[in-house]
Amino acid sequence: MRFLSDHTDPTVAVIGFGYVGSCIAATLAERGFDVVGIDTDPRLVEELDRRECRFNEHGLAEMLFAGLDSGRLRVTTDTGEVGAADVVLITVGTPVRDDGSLADAQLRGAALELSKHLRPGQLVVLKSTVPPGTTRNLLGPLLETRGLVAGKDFGLAFTPERLAEGTALQELRTFPIVASGLTEDCAASVGELWRRTLGVEILPMDTLEAAEIVKLADNWWIDLNIAMANELAKLCALYGADVLDVIAAANTIPKGKGNVNILMPSVGVGGSCLTKDPWMVWRTADEHGVRIQTAAAGRQVNAGMPEYTAELVFDELAKLGKEPAASTVAVLGLAFKNDTGDLRATPTQGVIETLVANGATVRLYDPLVDQAAAATLFGQDLETSLDDTVRGADCVAILALHRDFHDIDFAALPVAESCLLFDGRAYYPKDKIAELRAAGYAYRGIGRGETPVTMRATRRVAPVGSNTRYLEAS
Repeated sequence: MRFLSDHTDPTVAVIGFGYVGSCIAATLAERGFDVVGIDTDPRLVEELDRRECRFNEHGLAEMLFAGLDSGRLRVTTDTGEVGAADVVLITVGTPVRDDGSLADAQLRGAALELSKHLRPGQLVVLKSTVPPGTTRNLLGPLLETRGLVAGKDFGLAFTPERLAEGTALQELRTFPIVASGLTEDCAASVGELWRRTLGVEILPMDTLEAAEIVKLADNWWIDLNIAMANELAKLCALYGADVLDVIAAANTIPKGKGNVNILMPSVGVGGSCLTKDPWMVWRTADEHGVRIQTAAAGRQVNAGMPEYTAELVFDELAKLGKEPAASTVAVLGLAFKNDTGDLRATPTQGVIETLVANGATVRLYDPLVDQAAAATLFGQDLETSLDDTVRGADCVAILALHRDFHDIDFAALPVAESCLLFDGRAYYPKDKIAELRAAGYAYRGIGRGETPVTMRATRRVAPVGSNTRYLEAS
């Protein structure tokens, strides 16, 4: 049976109103569909009732508030609200344990609550990233606890979210959607859902497992590509070559249906997906006796970048005649990527912990992050102004280049004499680097034409345990 009426617009319930759930709900409400968001966090619901949005995504707050004001969108903690919906989207968190296995508590909890209110004819769509087989073997049976049969009484489908923070709302309106269902009718229904609500191209997969693997393949490739870029930066540093020049030239070669596409090196990889999905791949294959080496290798390289970054800072401070352990480092940008306030698995934590563990005084500034959450994560309060952060600093380290930092007048900053400007994710062009040097700064970036790193021959920074998570799995 089909699980969507041909004559009415579907009403949608979104279980899990985090970053992904809120973006999807806001977009559907904007397009005229009735949406109810459901989350176990009463504080989140109260914030939205006060028209406060905790997610730093350009345009999201305005879309959410417009949906709430119009009545097209409601947000509640009452899972019973799913009973009135035609479609139920599950967008809960799916972290992994230290051994790479799925920590399925949120998914199980959502499924068991949903099973109490599920009715015949509804379409249930899992969008959370999961190991292959999860929709069929875990979610389906959990939803069948009251005697309803998946694929017969209710539809069961999987469509992975493939959104990047900072561009998610645009991507929802334009990216093709990968889709598959437990049965042919389930697959047809979920394809029709997205054609009707978003109007985007549908990429049908033959099985639920194929659709589940697509998201893992995306993030496996991204993480491994960044790992290559990071190691390429280390190689370039040995010969004084600028890694950005090397990447730009290398990427001009046609290959496959496009060009070589090496991504950018940085202080490391963070966020809720890239740091866990490769381990999900590794663990799933390992359980079946297959050793996936590239997933573990990419994770090893990227997990080591925070310590490498701290070494570069100390190395350059020593060249400037400054004692690294007696130096002050002002860190601008704490989030895991530019122009977001997301602190989940941010590699800046490892950089800062390593700097502090080796005696440096570190000051922190990031206007986009939740200040209380950041203070808890980093173990110290953040500074409230740029000038206070950099006053007398021996190093200004830009670890996330937010828009707020684009127009900084570095020549006017009250830094120490012979200050180091460390570029962890700004990717300043050469004319900007020349400008910084003319203003009295020493410049160093990751693989940006530096002289060889010498510190490894003479000293090592104290390692920080959080940077080596999962490495025993490889």
